[in-house]
Amino acid sequence: MTFKHNFKKVLSATAFAAALVVAPAANVSAATNDASSTQQSATATSQDQQASQDQAASQSSAANQSSSTSTSSATSTSTVKKTTKKAKKTTKKSKKKTSKKKAVRKVAKKTTKKKATKKAKKTSKKSTKKTTKAATAAVTASAGQSQATDQQDDAAKKAAEAAAKKAAAAKKAAAKKKAAAKKKAAAKKAAAKKRAAAKKKAAAKKRAAAKKRAAAKKKAAAKKKAAKKSAEKAAKYWIAMRESGGYYTARNGSCYGRYQLLISYLGGDLSKKNQERTADRYVYGRYRSWVNAKRFWLAHNWY
Repeated sequence: MTFKHNFKKVLSATAFAAALVVAPAANVSAATNDASSTQQSATATSQDQQASQDQAASQSSAANQSSSTSTSSATSTSTVKKTTKKAKKTTKKSKKKTSKKKAVRKVAKKTTKKKATKKAKKTSKKSTKKTTKAATAAVTASAGQSQATDQQDDAAKKAAEAAAKKAAAAKKAAAKKKAAAKKKAAAKKAAAKKRAAAKKKAAAKKRAAAKKRAAAKKKAAAKKKAAKKSAEKAAKYWIAMRESGGYYTARNGSCYGRYQLLISYLGGDLSKKNQERTADRYVYGRYRSWVNAKRFWLAHNWY
């Protein structure tokens, strides 16, 4: 029973030592995970872990030796006490080391943070300067572009207004020209109409004058004819009165009748009608008119 009780104590002591050893090792590993940013802290923690592992191996070997040599409880308990004391010392040392390393890591963290913040501030300042420069450049460029676009818009507006004015002027001129051409065409048409009317009037006047002349000519011809007829009638009557005194039965030798024609000319027909017809045929055949016959008679006392 005493051996078992002592063996339990030894086991509990070894377990306690192993726990003490494992606890700082766990703390060290956590610290190394927290300070993994720097290379020196990582190497220090790896060395501490190696030392703790060596101590744990020595403690485990000591525990094994104590368990194998458990024939005397006094010796085992003394060795356990020694090992626990050593383990406590080593844990204290490791704690101190880890606390120092933590402090160093904190300082390193602070310095790195300060450096990082300084760098970040510098970079932010640079970036803000760059962004402000870029923004001012963009603003000036946009202002220039807007001014250029405004100028272009003004120029385009002016050009459009000028084009509209020009088009309106051209339209007005075209309308004026068209109206003038229309007016000219109307005047030309009116002149042509007037000329046609004048021509028609002149033609009508000419026709009327021709008609009048023809009528006058006809009248003159009729008058002339009438005068000729009357002259012929008068000349015939004058010859008849000179030849026979106007009697159809008057006889002078071989001559007979009103116009004292040869009886042979009458062809046996002594009628008034035949005497008139034969006398006309004789005069017109020989003298062409009774007037000419009268003129001959006046010159020769016969016809």
